[in-house]
Parts: sequence; C-alpha cells; structure tokens
Amino acid sequence: MDTRSDEEIRGDLSYLFDKSSQALGARMATALSEVGITPREYCVLSKAGAGELTQRELGAVALMDKTTMVVTLDRLEKSGLARRVPSPTDRRVRIVQATDAGVRVIRRAKVIIDAVYDDVLGVLPEADRTTLLDALVRLVGAGGPLGSVEPRSSATV
Repeated sequence: MDTRSDEEIRGDLSYLFDKSSQALGARMATALSEVGITPREYCVLSKAGAGELTQRELGAVALMDKTTMVVTLDRLEKSGLARRVPSPTDRRVRIVQATDAGVRVIRRAKVIIDAVYDDVLGVLPEADRTTLLDALVRLVGAGGPLGSVEPRSSATV
C-alpha cells in the first residue's frame, strides 16, 4: 500500500501511469474472463478485425514484440478466434484475421470493455473525463512526447 500523500504521488508521473495501467489491466482481465480471453488477446483480436494488417503491422499497433505477438496469435488460432492467411501481394507475409467466432467475441468483449471504461471514468465529472482523455491523446498521440514507443519483450516489462 502506498502511504504517500496525494501531492507526493502527483509528483511521480511514472507511478501514476504504471498504477493506472496495472489497475485497469486487472479490471479488464477479470471482466474479459467472462468471454474467455485476456486483455492482450482482446487487443490483438480487436485490432485484427477484418484482416487488413500483417502480423508485423498488428504487432506495431498493439505494441507487442514479435515473440509476444506469435504466442498470442498461436493461442487465438488454437481457440478458433483468429487465423493467419498468406498476403495476396507477398506470400512470405501473413495477414491476421478474426474468424466468425472471433468477431462474435470481439463484439461481446467490446461491450464489456466499454462498461469497464465507463465504470473507471464514471468517478469523474464529464468535463474532467474529456480533459483527461484529451490530455492523454496529446501525450501519446501523433507528435506527442510519448507518441513513439518501441514494443518491449514481455520478459522485460
């Protein structure tokens, strides 16, 4: 338990981001267990969607290194939620697609995730929610100081 004052915590930006990420991830993991997937699997599956991204592009969008992406895709394929198909333009490259079962899981999971987000952000007045989200987008969006990040191996996280 962190016994620092709010002012001390306010001065620890890394802690604020890490704590909120860990807590949100834990809530998402619990909520998504209802549909039998992890937050990482949801991240990959929802971004794969109709299958326009290569495995490498999907890894970049999902902020996953190659090894983590392969392991995640292996699990999704084994459970029948995703498939890797050859690219029509480069047979060395695989396109990731959600299967019909995967699309159904994405839809159910999206409702669950939206409810988690609403619950978390629900403690803030609407104006504060907008300010928080706008500020985060400015920080991590295109051109933001935290907008460019290389995926790390899960072993080093």
